[in-house]
Amino acid sequence: MVAQDQVQLIAYADRLGGDLRGLADFLRRDEVAGAFGGVHVLPFYTPFDGADAGFDPVDHTAVDPRLGTWDDVRELARTHDVMVDLIVNHVSADSATFRDVVARGDASPWAPMFLTMSSVFPDGAREEELARIYRPRPGLPFTAIRLGDRLRYVWTTFTPQQIDVDVTSALGREYLTSILDATARAGVRLVRLDAVGYAVKTPGTTCFMTPETFDFIADFAAQARERGVDLLVEVHSYYRRQVEIARAVDLVYDFALPPLVLHALYTGDGTALVDWLRERPRNAVTVLDTHDGIGVIDVGPDQTTPPGEPERPGLLTPEQIDALVEGIHARTGGASAHATGAAASNLDLYQVNSTFYDALGRDDARYLAARAIQLFTPGIAQVYYVGLLAGQNDVELLERTGVGRDVNRHHYTAAEVDAALATPLVQRLLALCRFRSTFPAFDGDVAASLDGSHLTLERRGAAEPDAVARLEVDLATGGASLAWSVAGGAEATVDLGTFVPHDLGDVGAP
Repeated sequence: MVAQDQVQLIAYADRLGGDLRGLADFLRRDEVAGAFGGVHVLPFYTPFDGADAGFDPVDHTAVDPRLGTWDDVRELARTHDVMVDLIVNHVSADSATFRDVVARGDASPWAPMFLTMSSVFPDGAREEELARIYRPRPGLPFTAIRLGDRLRYVWTTFTPQQIDVDVTSALGREYLTSILDATARAGVRLVRLDAVGYAVKTPGTTCFMTPETFDFIADFAAQARERGVDLLVEVHSYYRRQVEIARAVDLVYDFALPPLVLHALYTGDGTALVDWLRERPRNAVTVLDTHDGIGVIDVGPDQTTPPGEPERPGLLTPEQIDALVEGIHARTGGASAHATGAAASNLDLYQVNSTFYDALGRDDARYLAARAIQLFTPGIAQVYYVGLLAGQNDVELLERTGVGRDVNRHHYTAAEVDAALATPLVQRLLALCRFRSTFPAFDGDVAASLDGSHLTLERRGAAEPDAVARLEVDLATGGASLAWSVAGGAEATVDLGTFVPHDLGDVGAP
């Protein structure tokens, strides 16, 4: 199954090497080899460049021929654990099945596969029922579309180009099984259920992470395990809900970690970070950056508290969250403000769009400290391709597309990749990833302590208890050091701001 202690890369198939083969070549080049045991390949289905960068598939079972074939996915899986997205909540409005429904309405055999307002509320809905529906964007999740000869309110959680599937229908279940089978046959061993929290619509509820949603996830997970595939659930939500979700699934994201790391390095106060490190689920995938923005809802108060009930506080106070968001905008010179919220289209209101390097003011010391904190946090560590190369905000791409998240989705040329890999910062980050992927201390838990602004994280091996790694970070300055030892050996230490990759050598090699 998936290697739990090896770092994974997150990347689009086309933005490092042009296609799936190019991505494999990147992972296997000498400068990168050994740093990553796996790769999350963002949607490569037909088309990979649709209205939502591949998250609106027309054909979810086909690899876009501009990127390669399923054989290329199998070849990548030969050397790396491959994780792919299963977009379970919706399909493209241009899919053949939905276009048939547009043409023929209820006469289409595919009509039961798609949700409308009346299929969820057959007797109509009261205002308070509609107000309860949770959506990450303003307004109700419906789009008026003529299906056959009738104007219908079609359920569109995200955009009018993404049509929600009835995952409880026979057709919906057959569709989801078909895309699971296609990926499993290609050697994929981990799938990410994109936006699964919105997949089941139950009248009278928030239609988000309801008991029916958990039942759906459990059933789908059972199918996946039969095929040798693990399941990662992608949900941005209140932090206690993430802890609850983790008890029922293989893996969840730790989306609280990125804002807490930023808060700690902005303020020098690691209290909230350490509290979370002690409470967070261990069966988690850790990220600092992804193809989406930096989430703030994950550390804020519960957004789904019913009216009249006391609000449940978050990991950070509203004032701390406001300061965090303004801190990102200040350090990016306002670029993140132009890419976030109402300033840019196709945006989730609970995310700030920026590269993580720019969010730290392009401060190399703080950036390496942040990455080291991530790598010392238990779980599967994933590093986004722009973050790996210490990428800066692509304001030109943002201005060209008007899509806020594109500020952190740069298309790298071969020359840009070579230049980034030659920088000391990227070389140090790769060395840290290699250390995390090979040193035998990281199958154990973490011990976290705080003395003023001085954060200490220690990992001790479960299989090899004499293997110990310790990270010390001064949150006020960003200065950090790494120490490690194995049975019968003296402790070695490096300064994260000055070490050269050779200093870590092959300490983790068997």
